[in-house]
Amino acid sequence: MNKQKIPFFISLILLIFTSNGVSQTTDKRSLFLEELTWTEVQDFIINEGSSIIIPTGGTEQNGPHMVLGKHNIRVKYLADRIAQELGDALVAPTIAYVPEGKINPAEGWMKYPGTISLPEEYFIKLLEYTCRSLNQHGFVDIFLIGDSGGNQNGLKTVSTILNKEWASSDTRVHFVSEYYGKPFMQVNDSLIAAGFSPETVGAHASIVDVSLMLAIDSSGVRRDKLKYADLSKEEKLELGFSGDPSKASIKIGEQMIHKTIKASVAQMKTLKVKNRLKEQ
Repeated sequence: MNKQKIPFFISLILLIFTSNGVSQTTDKRSLFLEELTWTEVQDFIINEGSSIIIPTGGTEQNGPHMVLGKHNIRVKYLADRIAQELGDALVAPTIAYVPEGKINPAEGWMKYPGTISLPEEYFIKLLEYTCRSLNQHGFVDIFLIGDSGGNQNGLKTVSTILNKEWASSDTRVHFVSEYYGKPFMQVNDSLIAAGFSPETVGAHASIVDVSLMLAIDSSGVRRDKLKYADLSKEEKLELGFSGDPSKASIKIGEQMIHKTIKASVAQMKTLKVKNRLKEQ
């Protein structure tokens, strides 16, 4: 081969690889609203789908062994996985401020430093105007999911209010009740069936909670703080958790991920039809 032609062929090969790299990056576009431009969002609504998920988390104490943003980390990850399964949805920014109890005097998790609480009526207004904004831009299926028990009433309230107001339009707000509660109970029951006592399984910041966090983002768990088996029930509650989180595992967390995604996607597909039939 003529030596003078070698640089040309090298340049051509580099151009091909560079072009392929750009194409692959462009094709794998984020589903997070905040990571897109307004024109990308517009194109998505026109060409790919008009559904959007509003994830609500919370900033609350989770014992000395798990970060305050547990709910936010989990719900953002799961909302993305659910959107991928749906195929026609984007994910709105996570709402991190939710009802956590009275501030003064402090009640519930507000007794623990770092917890941030929003009164129920303000949480409802925040959700309502998030939905109104998204409706204005052309989203017609707005899904509300909540990773914390204190969020559920507000999600249901907003969906009821706006669906009544928008009954004559194409837009519906869907409260996805299957996202929270049922998957936890299913995994809890499987652990008890496997020989764990209810006291060991616990509830807040215990086996299932920690397992889910380990499977999604293990940096949010302080492994050196997981040895609590010898503490009394009262001592554990004082520290802000129950059960024995040292029994947590990635395997249990992966079960939770699977069950949560499966239950949520199934209900979302049903709600798209059901919430419109009710208004006919």
